[in-house]
Amino acid sequence: MAETKNVNQKPKKNYSSPNEFYGRIPILEAIVLGLQHVMAMFIGNLTPLIIIFGVCGITEAGLRVSILQNAMVIAGIVTLVQLYSIGPVGGKVPIVMGTSSGFIGIFKSIADIMGGGILAYGAILGASLIGGIFEGFFGFCLKPLRRFLPPVVTGAVVMSIGLSLISVGIGYFGGGTSSYDYGSIENWFLGILVIICIVLLKHFCKGILSVSSILIAIVIGYIVAGIMGVILPTTGTAIVDGQTVEYTKSWVINWQSVLEADWFAIPKFMPVKMVFSWKAIIPTLIMFVVTAVETIGDISGCMEGGLDREATDEELAGGVSCDGFGSSLATIFGVLPNTSFSQNIGLVTMTKVVNRYAFTMGALFLVLAGLCPKIAALVNIMPQSVLGGAAVMMFASIVVSGMTLVSKNGLNTRTTTIFSLALGLGYGVGSTSAVLNQLPEFVSTIFGGSGIVPAAIIAILLNIILPEEKTE
Repeated sequence: MAETKNVNQKPKKNYSSPNEFYGRIPILEAIVLGLQHVMAMFIGNLTPLIIIFGVCGITEAGLRVSILQNAMVIAGIVTLVQLYSIGPVGGKVPIVMGTSSGFIGIFKSIADIMGGGILAYGAILGASLIGGIFEGFFGFCLKPLRRFLPPVVTGAVVMSIGLSLISVGIGYFGGGTSSYDYGSIENWFLGILVIICIVLLKHFCKGILSVSSILIAIVIGYIVAGIMGVILPTTGTAIVDGQTVEYTKSWVINWQSVLEADWFAIPKFMPVKMVFSWKAIIPTLIMFVVTAVETIGDISGCMEGGLDREATDEELAGGVSCDGFGSSLATIFGVLPNTSFSQNIGLVTMTKVVNRYAFTMGALFLVLAGLCPKIAALVNIMPQSVLGGAAVMMFASIVVSGMTLVSKNGLNTRTTTIFSLALGLGYGVGSTSAVLNQLPEFVSTIFGGSGIVPAAIIAILLNIILPEEKTE
């Protein structure tokens, strides 16, 4: 007897696994998994901007909020390009893009050279526009150059990036080096509280609590700082040039700027006028080569950890090109260069969630969040010591990632020499820039400040010069 068919029965949808890149998963699951990735990178996406605002001395709340708003929109858009690609731009890989922290050291040096202020920030944007275009075309030529960038080179670069940022994180941990109450007990308390919360959530909780430990810890720090503002004195006095000055303590939250921010606003085009200076362009161009190396390492780690295979030449080339052209797009909206987020690579490796639909939901959330200035204002008023507690953890984890890359294929005499000289001579000289004062100005401009650029150049050159060790 033939089986009768129920015409009223809805056909079942064929859902894919979240461990597959292509395909569809239920929308609720996609939203949760997408937000999980956003939680892992949300603060890290805005932290570099807040730091460079401080370095350049940009205090105008409206401008800061506008650029932070743009940063979220750009991160979402560039992530979508990385997921789906536009022609050869985009690797079609499960990567979340966001504002790069790797440029902080170089941009800090540029800000010092340019004298700070809007002029310095404009010079940073102008250099990043050119550097992004350069990296975009560099990605198209990546295939023949891939052999010059083994794990020992990428690892040395990533580790230098982390080392250059730790002192910045400690500065914020103390409440900001320019604040009158730098290193106060209140700032120490908030910074340590955030670190303790991150450790407890990361290692004693599971699921979303563990994955979003940094975001939750910062929220707790916010709440505690708000309570402190009610029960503790919010002002203090300091002696400046023989006169007594009254100041507001750095950990006090300024809620008024959030109340004054709009609920909805269209991202502003070119909020800061670009300035083109060779003093900024040359070191930034070199740094874009360095960040291309870092992106290669991120994509390789993501494909191996999430899909158990090596990244193809097309995926690497498209990913690096997206890195570059996405960074140029970001500068037009006043945002610093975009790059792949190492935090999310670790999340992919841990969860094996690589589904493009889930990543799409996360990217769309970033765009929506960027259209609401109140969210940007809420991040902008973050107490520096709360940010510092999270920054110390995030920046130190970059150092660990570099160590992992270096030891990926094991250490031998050759790789030890490359790694030792890149860190010892390259990073050491660059981060102690006073040793370059007797050399021509362009040398200190390019190599001084962070140590990242000289470490990268030494690692790449030694990898080319030193012969490979023969295995028996």
